[in-house]
Amino acid sequence: MADTVTHGDHSDGRQSATASGPAEDAAKLEPDDIYHILQTSRRRHVLEYLRIGDEPMTLRTLAERIAAREHGTTVENLTSSQRQRVYISLYQSHLPKLDTRGIVEYDKDRGTVESTPLAAEFDPYLTGLDESSPDPWLVRYAATVGCCGLVLAAIGVGLIPLSWALAAVLVVVTFATVTAGHAYTELSTA
Repeated sequence: MADTVTHGDHSDGRQSATASGPAEDAAKLEPDDIYHILQTSRRRHVLEYLRIGDEPMTLRTLAERIAAREHGTTVENLTSSQRQRVYISLYQSHLPKLDTRGIVEYDKDRGTVESTPLAAEFDPYLTGLDESSPDPWLVRYAATVGCCGLVLAAIGVGLIPLSWALAAVLVVVTFATVTAGHAYTELSTA
């Protein structure tokens, strides 16, 4: 069982707690703090990459991935100045800020960064921001449009013997069902 590390007394007799333990689990960020952290794309990207990975990342790896993303290229095609600009801003500004707030553990000496349990508070804000994976509901709606289009085309050429009125009802019911599923999912996760 982890003990709380104390760093001194407050004027009201309470002791401040850091490191691991019950105080860390109870820590919550205010909405203003969350929005302040997320206002910078580089901090958002750090949180996204740490969320995707299961292990600590090196500062170099983070800097390369973020620089490649910002410049719309691959890590292999980055110039040294592109890498360096991102590396320096992460090293001097963004990672120390995230570390000070307890969102990541940043070991400057080893050059490693890993998320803390507090980083999970950002997940609802980062969902859907990953450019490599499309929104699942966008895919579902696109599939619905494609399927309905195929059915309407088959009706148009006489492969499926349905009236246009029945086809219209079928299309409306299909979209209503997908939309209801989307709404239910959004309301249940809110």
